[in-house]
Amino acid sequence: MGYVGKLEEKIKAQELRKEGLSYGAIIQQIHVSKDTISRWCRDIELTKDQKRKLLENKMFGQRKGSIIAADNKRRARLIRTEIIFKDAKKELGGLSKRDRFIAGVALYAGEGYKNDGKGGFSNSDPILIKFMSRWFQESCHLPLSKFRGSIWIHEGLDGVVAKQFWSQLTNIPEKQFHKIYIAKDKKDSKKIRKNIHQYGVFAIRFSDSDKQRRIMGWISALVGGKMPKAH
Repeated sequence: MGYVGKLEEKIKAQELRKEGLSYGAIIQQIHVSKDTISRWCRDIELTKDQKRKLLENKMFGQRKGSIIAADNKRRARLIRTEIIFKDAKKELGGLSKRDRFIAGVALYAGEGYKNDGKGGFSNSDPILIKFMSRWFQESCHLPLSKFRGSIWIHEGLDGVVAKQFWSQLTNIPEKQFHKIYIAKDKKDSKKIRKNIHQYGVFAIRFSDSDKQRRIMGWISALVGGKMPKAH
């Protein structure tokens, strides 16, 4: 490009700068280096309003860049997590009946009712509740007619919907549910509840002392404990 062409570009760049455009915006229209644009326009004084707008645009660009970077990081994390989950599922493989039995014993050891003769399991995770519902039937030979359902739910959530949800998940008829317990919010409390479960916490209960004691025996055998003393 000749001298005339360069001169035209310089004049155009200066005109754009006087309009308040940033060096980056000028480069998009005139394809020269940023150093060249800076040299051509260094003597042009912007108005206070133009400087303010450039600063706002710069800050917006930084925020936008941060948002894009965070979004990309989140997507990468989700993809990585999905890969790990798939690999973990392959490592575990299919579960045999004994595998399910041991898994249920371990879950009951963590979340099951331990008081002598009182059987039950409570959790807010539908996947675990569904697994244990099947486990009680498969490993403990407990019929659905033995089950009772209990719900603890926060004030303001729909207890009727929660009851329908847990009943459909476990196949326990709603008529076998106890009265729903409503956890009332403390008006004067400054504590912010972070984990409010839409369907509350659900408990599968059953009245069969021998079955519950047998489960406790399985737990004892699994972890190498001692048999509890009879009361």
